[in-house]
Amino acid sequence: METEAIPDPVAVEGLTPNSWPEQEEFQAEEEKNKSQGQTTVVSDIPDFVASATNACQEEDSRTLGKTHSFGKRVRFLIPLGGEETEPEEKEGLEESLFPEYNSDEWASASFGELFLAEDWVDITEDRLLRKKVLEPGPEDAPQPIWGQEVTVRLQGVLEDRTVVEKDTKLTFVIGEGDVNQALEECALSMELKEITMLLADSQYTYKLLGREPDIPPWSPLLYQLQLLDIRPKPDPLDMPLSDRIRSANQKRERGNFFFQREEFDMASQSYRMALYFLTAEARVGEGTSVTEEEVQECRVKCLNNLTAAQMKLLQFDEALHTSQDVLFLDPFNVKALFRKGKLLSDKGEYQEAMETLKMALRLEPSTKAIHIELSKLVKRQAGDSETVKRKPKPMEVLGEKITPFLSPSKKKPAGLSWKILLCALVVAMGSLVTSLVLTARN
Repeated sequence: METEAIPDPVAVEGLTPNSWPEQEEFQAEEEKNKSQGQTTVVSDIPDFVASATNACQEEDSRTLGKTHSFGKRVRFLIPLGGEETEPEEKEGLEESLFPEYNSDEWASASFGELFLAEDWVDITEDRLLRKKVLEPGPEDAPQPIWGQEVTVRLQGVLEDRTVVEKDTKLTFVIGEGDVNQALEECALSMELKEITMLLADSQYTYKLLGREPDIPPWSPLLYQLQLLDIRPKPDPLDMPLSDRIRSANQKRERGNFFFQREEFDMASQSYRMALYFLTAEARVGEGTSVTEEEVQECRVKCLNNLTAAQMKLLQFDEALHTSQDVLFLDPFNVKALFRKGKLLSDKGEYQEAMETLKMALRLEPSTKAIHIELSKLVKRQAGDSETVKRKPKPMEVLGEKITPFLSPSKKKPAGLSWKILLCALVVAMGSLVTSLVLTARN
């Protein structure tokens, strides 16, 4: 298998390979660094296209305008009394997808009032997801189940009636995180062709972080939606290869969205879903412009992102296995080499870690993160290989310095100690003096 030529390395400042994201993730990291007064220089590794940064940012801004759904936790603001100012009706509502249902509830009622309304039905037990059926489906109309693909027509507004989501044909698989949890839960409760109004607490939409630039943090949303179609989830083998790559890229971008929000479980799930479209046998049919190299490139990106998510989740064995999968497809992938070397070093497999990191360094000799990891590895090896030698402290016994733990000398002592002789002499002299005194008295 021929491998791509590796571009000339470029120094990376302020970004370690452990946190190397793909293009969409890197842009978020770059914006974060700018806000902190740091500078990031893009490394020209295979997955980056530095010259296309501006174009990617424009693409991201267009993506944010579409229906993305995720977030953390908030409660509805229930009015505590006093007069409430009714929000102004926005011009966007005049172009409603459901003009026949532009009621006061949709156009002007506060979310607190809707939350307490008696004619709304609770979808979840915590009462943070409520709906009101505007038009039921026909008799004996089916309902979707978990894992099926559905198409809905929807529009969503903030409490001030700013339209933030609008789509005439939004298609997603229930349970795969393609849209926010509110839309998935609501779709499960609907009948085919049913039109309903959905009130969703931010716990089920975009949570603590909101969604830049249009949905603030802690923002509940009000939706109108209609269930247009229900069908089985598509089988990748039945899809043209170009459609499979498009679906995989959509899943990967969704995973990048979660990764930026530090929702690493959801990011990991999205990357696995992307790989689901790519791991089946790639049959390039006649008349298609898609090549096997494009499939492989897309697979490498998904695997690299999955490795990053697994490391964030502390799933180190899984991350090591995934990085090896990357290297099986692309033996000179610097990000995969760095992550594999780091993981092996952390496991104590120093020899293989050293070889892997040196290979990464040869490919990108000016990447500081690789130098730092190699330095850590050398210190670890030195710490394990050096035996801790005891330096015994001398002990004083009878005025002599001796060293403990030494073998006794095999030589016989040269003679009696002078101290013993001196003592014997003193005793003898004492005895002689005593004898002379006794004799004189007698």
